[in-house]
Amino acid sequence: MKKTSDIFAGRPGFSLAEVLAATVIASLVMVAVLGIYSRAESVAATIKRKFDSSRLPTEILQRIAEDLDQIMTSDAYTKVSIKSKYEKGFPTSQLVITKTVVGDKKPMTYENIVWQTNYDYDSDSLVLYRQRTSELGLLEDKLLDGERENWEQELFVPICEGITFFEIKAVKNGELLNTFVGRMPLGIQVTISFAEPFKTITNTFDVFEEDKFTRTIAIDRTRKLKFKVAPKQEKQPEGDLTEGTKETEGTEKTDRKNKPGGTETTGGAGGAVGGGGTITPPPGKR
Repeated sequence: MKKTSDIFAGRPGFSLAEVLAATVIASLVMVAVLGIYSRAESVAATIKRKFDSSRLPTEILQRIAEDLDQIMTSDAYTKVSIKSKYEKGFPTSQLVITKTVVGDKKPMTYENIVWQTNYDYDSDSLVLYRQRTSELGLLEDKLLDGERENWEQELFVPICEGITFFEIKAVKNGELLNTFVGRMPLGIQVTISFAEPFKTITNTFDVFEEDKFTRTIAIDRTRKLKFKVAPKQEKQPEGDLTEGTKETEGTEKTDRKNKPGGTETTGGAGGAVGGGGTITPPPGKR
């Protein structure tokens, strides 16, 4: 009868060194996999953060552009006012779009839209506000709820906070104007940023250019545009090539005249060749 010790003697187990080596290898593989996963997750979070950071400024610029797109023509009944200043060191601007209609008695404000930023002490940044009013009653607004009272249109509605740079300029005659009052300009440039600001030598705040979101909005697309056509370049006339060919032929004739043994005499007592002139033959062939 075999003993139990003899039965297990032929099945040796793993040694402690082998178990430790396998554990170390498995740990290294686990660390590598977790590192790759963490890096991929970090890259995905960075991309998402960039998309999220650019989505809000783009949406705000689109909202301002939609208010300006409603103005189809630049007539005398549409006025624009742009003001810019620094508030607590932050650049702020105000855009006012006013459209009036002429009634039986006096002109009335059909629509008055205000976009402006104000400093917020709690967040130490700027807050963007929008107001839309009308003397004709409550107007439909895409940004606000349709079920609202008439007195609510007098309020400034906060759009977003955390703005560190907000600037509006008018485009006129190829120049950017910080202040403008009058009829609609050719375009309006709006710049916004939520990036961390830095202090300039003038004791004001600014952000880097790569952190700014700028959009130039064209006004009155139905206006007549004057296009400048570049002058057409003058081509070399074909007559120059003909003259060059004639000069070449004349040179060849002169070379033939000056060859030895073949001189041609024109003029003389008899006149020109073909009109009574004579050709003198070479010596020895008379």
